[in-house]
Order: sequence, then C-alpha cells, then structure tokens
Amino acid sequence: MNSISVRALLVRGMLAGLAAGALALAVAYFLGESRVDASIALEEAHSHEHGGEELVSRTMQSTAGLATGVLVFGVAIGGIAALVFCYALGRIGRFGPRATAALIAFGALLTVYVVPFLKYPANPPAVGNPDTIGQRTTLFFLMVALSVLLAVAAVILGKRLAPRLGNWNASIAASAAYVLVIGLAYAFLPSFNEVGKDFPASLLWEFRLATLAVQATLWTTFGLVFGYLTERLLAPKAGAVTAGDGPTSHAAAAAS
Repeated sequence: MNSISVRALLVRGMLAGLAAGALALAVAYFLGESRVDASIALEEAHSHEHGGEELVSRTMQSTAGLATGVLVFGVAIGGIAALVFCYALGRIGRFGPRATAALIAFGALLTVYVVPFLKYPANPPAVGNPDTIGQRTTLFFLMVALSVLLAVAAVILGKRLAPRLGNWNASIAASAAYVLVIGLAYAFLPSFNEVGKDFPASLLWEFRLATLAVQATLWTTFGLVFGYLTERLLAPKAGAVTAGDGPTSHAAAAAS
C-alpha cells in the first residue's frame, strides 16, 4: 500500500472517527449525564465538607467539555484504527475493505474496552476511594495494554495454526488461548469493591450500561462509516466495469 493510499485512509479514518464521536456524544449526553448528575447529588447530600468554587462549572463539563473530549477521542481512535487497517488488510484473511473495517472495530471494542471494563468497570462520582484512584487507573490501562497485546498474539497464533488445524479450528484455539490468559489476569490482578452501601445499585448499573453504550456506539459507527469510505476508495468501481460492457465494447470485440 503506497503512501498516497495510507494518507487517504488516514483522513477517512479520522472523518469516520469524527462521525462516530458525534453519535457517541449524543448517547453520552442523553444517557450518561443524567446519571452523573444524580451521582453528584448523592455525593453532595452525604458530604459534610464544603469545598471551594469549582474551576470548571458542571454546565461546562456536561456540554463543551464533554463534546471536546468525545470528539477529540473519536478523531484520535479513528486515525489509529485507520493505520491498523492499512496493516491488517489482506493479512488477517481474505476479507474485503468493509469486512476488515468491521473486524477491526469489533476487535477494538472488545479488547480496548469490554475486556478491561469487565475487570475494572467505570464508576460514577461518589463511588470509589480517592486514595486508590491512581492505582485503579494504572491497573485499568495495564489491562487495556495486556488485552491488546494478547489479541495480537492470538491472531498470530491462529495464522500459524491454520495450516495444520484449518481456519475454523485455529480460530477457536487462538480464541481459547486468549480467554485463558485473560482469565488468569482477572484472577491475579487486584480487584476493588468500593461501592458504598447507601449508593443505589440501579443507578450504578445504569451508569455502567451508559458508558458501555457510548463505546458500542462509537466503535459500531466507526466500523460502518469507515468500511463504507474504504470500500469506495479501494474496491473496483462497478460503474467502470459495466461501462466497458456495453454495445460498443461488444462491437469492438466482434471486429477483432
């Protein structure tokens, strides 16, 4: 793949990430922000301390701040995923551009978010010990890195096993190895249960589902939009094929 194609795919990946970020922003605002506000209200109701004035107002956090964070994140992951696509196309199987984009989006959702989320789920305000936030953040990103590296290793393992076991059995074996090692990581890495007894379980569940919905919307939209854009760029134009199959071409073929 030449530099022009890589540049074109990178631009399309960032545009697809921007579109995905816009939809994810809508989900975050309408599903997540009400749960955040409810959690903050509970935190303030049970707190006996009166802090100083906020540096950034809650209104700014839930509008411009949220939009900036989600959209910038969407563009960033779009660019990174586009570079992964450039390497993966034709190397992970006989998949076309649209199928490859869908696989990358699904794999990213699974490895970058779902797997770490199951071990270290997101917590709303008023949940979690401030003294452990640094440790929890470090372990979450460690889980992300471990999940991504193991996923890459599973793909390599599957490709090496395919000539002996066949594609289907090799995929099953590689997936089982990934699940096994991730299970060991779940077992040996420390866990945190810092949800207070007075925090509503329904609110916690709704908040975590909202965060999962945001990520699912982001990656699903990216996979669909980027797949469409890459197919238009890389797949042969159907119109060009049919245009050369008209009466003129038949006459030329007969004359020859």
